Amino acid sequence: MDHAAAEEIARFWKSAGPARWFDKDADFDRRFRDAFLSSHLAAARRELDHWQSSADGSLALLILVDQFPRNAFRGSAHMYATDPLARHFARRAHEAAQMRQVEPELRVFFCLPFAHSEAMADQDRSLELHLELGEPWLSHARDHREIIRRFGRFPHRNAMLGRETTPQEQAFLDGGGFAG
Repeated sequence: MDHAAAEEIARFWKSAGPARWFDKDADFDRRFRDAFLSSHLAAARRELDHWQSSADGSLALLILVDQFPRNAFRGSAHMYATDPLARHFARRAHEAAQMRQVEPELRVFFCLPFAHSEAMADQDRSLELHLELGEPWLSHARDHREIIRRFGRFPHRNAMLGRETTPQEQAFLDGGGFAG
């Protein structure tokens, strides 16, 4: 594994901190994209699969295929293009018990690929994993699961993915429901 590259990704992400991880910040998105687009593409092409041999490498992969697209491709369907790969890497990392090998504040990134899924089984797995993390992560996982239970998908993705929004979904969004 190229430890330096994986460490650089984790260092960048950790230094950004929770305030930037989930905020919509065009400047941060640009810096993140500029710094790691080639790494994201390499991970998407499965050229970095060997990083899975360590917890830090798995963390870097999860950031690259789950978090990076949500920042770098914000507002487009490509935000979700590598979600199945993120779940694959997350499953492998959990099989290897890697989540507990990283700093507590970064463990959530081993869980989010399941929370981002529109499959109920993945939402159940997300909830199970988030139990270990506690609040506020557990509440977020419950909220995500409830949306999938109710609608079978995340309504805020409909326009980007070319899906028709049902009247019930529109009422949810209009009422301040989760909008990504």
